[in-house]
Amino acid sequence: MFQIKVARMNCGGCAKSVTRAIQAVDTGATVAVDLAGGTVAITSHAGTPAGRFVDAVRAAGYGADALSLAG
Repeated sequence: MFQIKVARMNCGGCAKSVTRAIQAVDTGATVAVDLAGGTVAITSHAGTPAGRFVDAVRAAGYGADALSLAG
């Protein structure tokens, strides 16, 4: 699981945009958005590297940094 800190994600529309960007990289990814914490947890069963998700979120117009990798 990857966790990404997302800057300027502050509403439901932002969360949908970020989710779409992530799922454009990996259509099977599970995405859990925490608006209050400004983070997104991603589970990719395809083994997609965290950097690809970070790049996709940045391309969607948000600041993004990988926080952690677990399991």
